[in-house]
Amino acid sequence: MNCRVVVEAAVPVYDVETADEAVRIAISKTGEMLNPDLNYVEISMGGRSCPHCGENLDPAFIAADESLVALELEMTVFNVEREEHAARIARKEIGQRLENIPLDVLEIEEIDEDDDGDEQADEPEADSDEDDGAGDEPPAAGDDKSSIDRDDDDRGEDEVLPEFEELIDE
Repeated sequence: MNCRVVVEAAVPVYDVETADEAVRIAISKTGEMLNPDLNYVEISMGGRSCPHCGENLDPAFIAADESLVALELEMTVFNVEREEHAARIARKEIGQRLENIPLDVLEIEEIDEDDDGDEQADEPEADSDEDDGAGDEPPAAGDDKSSIDRDDDDRGEDEVLPEFEELIDE
């Protein structure tokens, strides 16, 4: 089973004046911490809402030129047994790079394996076809020893590859 996991991170940002500035700096700071190891994690602004009235708030809370920014980090976890397993993997992978930043799992969604599996299955087959095409001649010649002997007898010594001349002489 493959899952898409969305994790909320509370990223502290210092010396900022506006919420927009805080969000830009938090995204940049988080991207630097995750890259290059986790460049497949998508970073976006998180959503905050008032607990009493439900009104949407800015993703950044600013006080005394310091800010705490809510970001959402999304990653796909492959070959997991259940959703809880996917959540633990995502928190561990992201948490190792974002030290001292609290994380909370917001959403876990199972991904239809047929859609992703077909795309992934096509790519390796294309690679293996190229490899098989380049390697078809030696296995075909090696299938039957008598054909190898006949091929060697038909060739003159000038046509034999130089690295094999020593083997033939022995």
